[in-house]
Amino acid sequence: MLDLRQFDSLGGALRAALDRWPDEVCLIEADRDRENLRLTYRQFKETALPLARALQDAGFHNGSRAAIIMTNQSKWLISAYAIFFSGGVLVPLDYKLTAPEQLQLLAHCKADVLIVEYHLWRALKQAEGFKDLPARVILVTEAPAGADLAGAKRWEEFRDAREPVFVPRTRRDAACIVYSSGTGGRPKGCVLTHENYLEQCVALTSIYPFWPGVRYLSILPTNHAIDFMVGFIGPFTCGAAVVHLRTLRPEYIRDAFTRYQITYMSLVPMVLKNLERGLRERFAQLSPLRRKMLGALIALNRALTRRRPHLGISRALLPQVHKAFGGKLRALFVGGAFTEPATLQFFYDLGILVGNGYGCTEAGTAITLNDFRPFRPDTVGKPLPGMEVKILNPGADGVGEVAVRSKTVMSHYLDDPEMTAETIVDGWLITGDLGRIDASGHLQLLGRKKNMIVTEEGKNIYPEDVETAFEGFAGAKEFCVFAANYLWPARTMVGEQLVLVLHPEPGHPLSPEAIAHLAERNRRLLNYKRVSGYLAWDADFPRTASLKIKRAELAEQIRNTLTRDSVVPL
Repeated sequence: MLDLRQFDSLGGALRAALDRWPDEVCLIEADRDRENLRLTYRQFKETALPLARALQDAGFHNGSRAAIIMTNQSKWLISAYAIFFSGGVLVPLDYKLTAPEQLQLLAHCKADVLIVEYHLWRALKQAEGFKDLPARVILVTEAPAGADLAGAKRWEEFRDAREPVFVPRTRRDAACIVYSSGTGGRPKGCVLTHENYLEQCVALTSIYPFWPGVRYLSILPTNHAIDFMVGFIGPFTCGAAVVHLRTLRPEYIRDAFTRYQITYMSLVPMVLKNLERGLRERFAQLSPLRRKMLGALIALNRALTRRRPHLGISRALLPQVHKAFGGKLRALFVGGAFTEPATLQFFYDLGILVGNGYGCTEAGTAITLNDFRPFRPDTVGKPLPGMEVKILNPGADGVGEVAVRSKTVMSHYLDDPEMTAETIVDGWLITGDLGRIDASGHLQLLGRKKNMIVTEEGKNIYPEDVETAFEGFAGAKEFCVFAANYLWPARTMVGEQLVLVLHPEPGHPLSPEAIAHLAERNRRLLNYKRVSGYLAWDADFPRTASLKIKRAELAEQIRNTLTRDSVVPL
């Protein structure tokens, strides 16, 4: 791989990679049972540089911001490289957000350029607030012939054959603005520097190396912090190949493992659980004799790899299992949310290594990662090289708030010095997660201190972002949304839920019609943003002089008065 300590920017490192491995395959795009595209590093460069020149001709320059809203595909990475080559700042947005949410973030980051898929562009055009879109240049991919692009340009035609000018950046310059939550409340744009990403890549590849010939299967959205690092920066700076799969149907994921002989893949706990469920169902369909033989082989593999993994032994004992994963798989990476230890143990016993990690957008990507020395399914591993982790104000049981210090910690929140000062204190990132570090240096997570939940899909849900769905609700004088585990602290990282706290109009208790209306509004939310129930609160909410709700004080009042059983399911 490249020695990333010699580079000042992602653009510089990626540029060197394209020149070092010109004939290696860097990118494969597959859709169901067909392959759409295959590019070598040379071909990738030849596709990206004309885009970079056209951007520069359009006034895109050092420090300009460009947002990408796209599903996983080659154009995502090509566009990102053109942006970095031109000295720009990348803003990767979640294509699953609603158009109004995307428009809010585009306005917040003041993007000069927007690169977007055609079907997402159509939704943006029809959304309220579209007229305030700040982007001067809009590039639309895969637009059908004759489509009305409302002044936007076709990505495929936005080219200039002249050589672009490489724009250098320093390590302290912003590389990306990454939004760590949805919208509706207070946008949280994490400003991550080139140093943040370069140092993170060095740390991760020191444990899980990439090299020419390695193939990484990309199924997570590229805007996701994990896939951006492990499915783009990591492979490209090591001469490896990324396989983009433009479908999440299980049968095509299984086919991709064998067709492309995948080496690594990242996923979120929900997808890992689905893989586990599928394997258990297939095992259950075996005859009693074969099921007994399989159980004996799994037990033998467990005994032989108890102290450390041994892929050779596992592949020899359980060849059919490993053949189903292509026969070349070295590890799966899981993160973005808590993974149940039983699931991790299930895969380890089969010889399928799952690198379980812990991280957050504010810390780059990963903070800790299991290095299998030894395998510990009950923890999220040890700090990565260069990471300092400490526990703030630990109790008698050693549990306190997790804090992190490293060169991967973000610079700041965009245009929000107050939130930055609350989150980074004396150089330490205050995560809001509760945990303890055991005698062997492993971090165990045991709950959350902050008013937030993380879904199995790795989505950060801030209750403030859900509240807009209930604005104007006639049955309440005021309302507020909380994470249930924040109201009633629980030593768990799973089963997190949101609760709507309502203060009914005095003398007007909630009617059945009002509750039905409330439930209807809740159903309109994306499934992972829905509240589990509501709580009626008879007192006025405590407020600041500027009339903002004092959430911490209100939570304490509720905690001291009511139990979780008081929540009425919706």
